[in-house]
Amino acid sequence: MIPQEPEESGNEAEVNADEGDSESLQQSLTAEKEKAEIYLANWQRAQADFINFKRRTEQEKEEIRRSAQSAVVLNLLSVLDDFERALALIPPDSENIDWIEGIRLIERKLRTSLEAQGLCPIQAVGEPFDPHQHEAIRQANGEDGIVLEEVEKGYKLNDRILRATKVVVGNGKETEPEGSKFENKG
Repeated sequence: MIPQEPEESGNEAEVNADEGDSESLQQSLTAEKEKAEIYLANWQRAQADFINFKRRTEQEKEEIRRSAQSAVVLNLLSVLDDFERALALIPPDSENIDWIEGIRLIERKLRTSLEAQGLCPIQAVGEPFDPHQHEAIRQANGEDGIVLEEVEKGYKLNDRILRATKVVVGNGKETEPEGSKFENKG
């Protein structure tokens, strides 16, 4: 008997089939890797979007809180102004009356509470006019561009202008001496 050699054609078919399966598996693996990369990129983008959304939301909350605080403090400024005007008009002989001293204490308590919230007055008299902090009501004889008088006090709340100081600004003309208007020039 002659030994029979195995049929090569069957093995070649199996090898070709294995190579075809291997190529198809390789293509499938490559396609799945591309999908995985796309999914990863989309997930990373979604995560970044969510982080940005959280940050924006927190900023909006803080802005709303600041806005509400500003509105409340701004409404209380008129009360503080009324206290200051009332206390300025007290006659000197009535300074030591108990209820007037009580009014002074209430005014100080209100001022202290507002300062604890971040309120601070804007300094104006003697300072150069700053349109961001001052509102010019009129001009008068005096040093050019320097605030001469404070008509209504201005305030900042946490370094933001809450109410500009209403001021009188110097126009650069020197004040004339008292008698110079009526001197005889001739």
